[in-house]
Amino acid sequence: MLWTANQFIRKFSTSTAYYQSKLKLALIGQSLFGQEVYANLRKQGHKVVGVFTVPDKDGKADPLAVAAEKDGTPVFKFPRWRMKGKPIPEVVEAYKAVGAELNVMPFCSQFIPMNVIDHPTHGSIIYHPSILPLHRGASAINWTLIQGDKKAGFSVFWADDGLDTGPILLQRECPVEANDTVDSLYNRFLFPEGIKAMVEAVQLIADGKAPRIPQTEEGASYEGIQKRSNSKVNLDQPAEVIHNWIRGHDKVPGAWSVINGEPLTLYGSSLLSGPAPTGQPLEIEGASKPGLITSSGLVLFGSDDKTLLVKNLQFEDGKMIPAAKYFSSGETASVELTDEEKKLAEDVRVIWKGILSNVAKIEDTTDFFKSGAASMDVVRLVEEIKQKCPGLELQNEDVYMATSFQDFIQMFVRRLRGEDQEEELIIDYETKDVNNMTIKMPHQCFINGRFEEAENGKSYNTINPTDGSVICKVSYSSVADVDRAVSAAKEAFENGPWGKMNPRDRGRLLYRLADEMEEHQEELATIETIDSGAVYTLALKTHVGMSIQTFRYFAGWCDKIQGTTIPINQARPNHNLTFTKKEPLGVCAIVIPWNYPLMMLAWKSAACLAAGNTLVLKPAQVTPLTALKFAELTVKAGIPKGVINIVPGSGGLVGQRMSDHPDIRKLGFTGSTPIGKHIMKSCAVSNLKKVSLELGGKSPLIIFSDCDMDKAVRMGMSSVYFNKGENCIAAGRLFVEESIHDEYLSRVVEEIKKMKIGDPLDRSTDHGPQNHKAHLDKLLEYCEIGTKEGATLVYGGHQVDRPGYFMEPTVFTNVEDHMFLAKEESFGPVMVISKFKDGDVDGVLARANDTEFGLASGVFTRDISKAMYVSERLEAGTVFINTYNKTDVASPFGGFKQSGFGKDLGEDALHEYLRTKAVTVEY
Repeated sequence: MLWTANQFIRKFSTSTAYYQSKLKLALIGQSLFGQEVYANLRKQGHKVVGVFTVPDKDGKADPLAVAAEKDGTPVFKFPRWRMKGKPIPEVVEAYKAVGAELNVMPFCSQFIPMNVIDHPTHGSIIYHPSILPLHRGASAINWTLIQGDKKAGFSVFWADDGLDTGPILLQRECPVEANDTVDSLYNRFLFPEGIKAMVEAVQLIADGKAPRIPQTEEGASYEGIQKRSNSKVNLDQPAEVIHNWIRGHDKVPGAWSVINGEPLTLYGSSLLSGPAPTGQPLEIEGASKPGLITSSGLVLFGSDDKTLLVKNLQFEDGKMIPAAKYFSSGETASVELTDEEKKLAEDVRVIWKGILSNVAKIEDTTDFFKSGAASMDVVRLVEEIKQKCPGLELQNEDVYMATSFQDFIQMFVRRLRGEDQEEELIIDYETKDVNNMTIKMPHQCFINGRFEEAENGKSYNTINPTDGSVICKVSYSSVADVDRAVSAAKEAFENGPWGKMNPRDRGRLLYRLADEMEEHQEELATIETIDSGAVYTLALKTHVGMSIQTFRYFAGWCDKIQGTTIPINQARPNHNLTFTKKEPLGVCAIVIPWNYPLMMLAWKSAACLAAGNTLVLKPAQVTPLTALKFAELTVKAGIPKGVINIVPGSGGLVGQRMSDHPDIRKLGFTGSTPIGKHIMKSCAVSNLKKVSLELGGKSPLIIFSDCDMDKAVRMGMSSVYFNKGENCIAAGRLFVEESIHDEYLSRVVEEIKKMKIGDPLDRSTDHGPQNHKAHLDKLLEYCEIGTKEGATLVYGGHQVDRPGYFMEPTVFTNVEDHMFLAKEESFGPVMVISKFKDGDVDGVLARANDTEFGLASGVFTRDISKAMYVSERLEAGTVFINTYNKTDVASPFGGFKQSGFGKDLGEDALHEYLRTKAVTVEY
């Protein structure tokens, strides 16, 4: 059957469950699918009394036979069950002797006589990979794709004397994606869900609950097995029809066309969108216009002028090449093997001989597939060689590209040497010996997997706030650089491996990225410290530590994004199925602030990537270095080129172009409210791109007299001075109940005097420099205004007398509601305290909510009823009770009112980077 032509080994298990009724089963069939059904039925407690499978081929037993023999289950390998149309008596008698109560036929290529089908008490059930009565026959999955069906599925039905016409026991469905193949449908749904369904069907029979639903002939179809002779592509059709034909025949028998006078088989088709890429023309027989050989493959034009991309081409002699290399001149020069490589080559020859046991000797000219190997053997070959050579990058597709032993060894040796890998990442590092290590800092734009200077050649200095010295020069991106980055991200999303990748594989890459970040966490924290002024211990734990946690959290979400099924009103006599799908948006832009450079990158980009998007990211102009180091780590983790692009530069230039760009579908921004409003307007005017904004705050913290004073002092200080006050959710105003105000104030001042201000790389430092000079100047002005308006400056308010941008931790009290300090955010180490009358809960709530911001809030009290009452009435996206700054990767983060909308972190963040598509099917 065609649909088994390229199966992959899949591990599958179901939880062991024991039901009241169990059956004695005969399994009639073959393949890995049959093996998994057999194993899971035994796990469920059913007794397999006999396995009837095909004879060994070339000395190799079928996987079902291997598993059964290992368990000691009786195995029968009959070449046939009938002779000249009649059952073979001795075969039938051998079958009857096992005493089966039900025949289970998960995949069977043999014709089974009706006196075997009907013999057991419960008859026989069969798995078929289509939604019967559609696509009866042996090539059901292929025809699902060839016909362009929008849904695929399988049926478990009761065998009868017809051809796939027996009553239905159960069916399952799944949507067909635009670029699904036989393999992807089988591996994603038909294989794993089919195993579950076969086990479920047997239990329904055992429990006496199995239905028998007669098949209708309405909509029934039967298609025969496709052969090489009738699989030629008709190129005078719309692109989607051509695409369906090619993918429906991939890999056996293979859709083919005559190209430059010779028949070539086409593999790896995908639909393209947008204008056709540039390439070298190629004459193709019967095509409406010449094809194009591009860097991605062969572009074909349909009669509707839409396009599709073919990844690989195979010649008549079996040699397969990447379509992009069709015009490459000559053969690749043979490599001369070293003595060590010759020993490895002989080890590989032994592996080939173990697989091709029917071949007397593996010669250099021995062809893997012409010697009888199948897709299952490809997996075995790749895995055995990878086991022999740990770390070797080898894929199943590589075997199809080098089918003779000699070609395979040449490819294998080049891979060992790293000659066939992607071009090496070249980085012009800035290096510094600091913090007892040598840090290596990329400083150029990162576009399409490469570090390169800005197109206009401009750069700017990034400054160490600890002493005001220049760390290095950084590329100053232009509008043209943004356009190139967006183009790379769009190509990666639409035509690169990222857009076609299995979600679980995408998650694996994000886990690997988190591992790379963890391996380089000390270097990242050091760069973060010298670039942003963060205290090193905080940078290590929070800036970097939470970034790693964020990527691991969202990596786990990749294969758990799902839609829903929706019951809708039926228009009789029709039936409808409505379901939703969650889809990535495409190219997303992310603009991050300077207070947590790496962590804000992680909060937004991890969710964006987990959802399947590609991105262009602008770090804050004053803190670009950890973002660029992160870019380097993405390459090490194996993230495909173009998926992540980083363009340092100014918000007015780079950020504005992102807001205006027509190919960007989403922009996520963290920063000030005025800039957020401007971005939102630009995004609306350009192309109505989706927007999420995390903006300014003036978060109230209410401290009642019945609080735990020690904790309220400690956490209250943290709410203001954490990360030098450069904290989105910092408590912008503390309301302290009148009866404890003086004690609270004196306790705070006492603790501030113990804080060590100094070098952020010193492990004992509590308080480092402000991020940059302009911000320090703004904070000093903020304190001057507070003093002029009549607020009481209790402590600080000045720049520390030392090099760098250090600000004294500051405390104001007697701040009245009309004052500038009461209304405006400082975004620095300034505690703003106001009193409220004892017992005036509703009064202090009204004052706390009298702001246009609503990012966070907090309350300290031992009275849980009061705490809950206050939390329900505080108008903020986050409320902390008897704690503060307690964020977690699983908890959504975002504000109300002019603090923005949309969420970072938690499941909610994923939906910021997804769109919902509703699909209704009439049947």
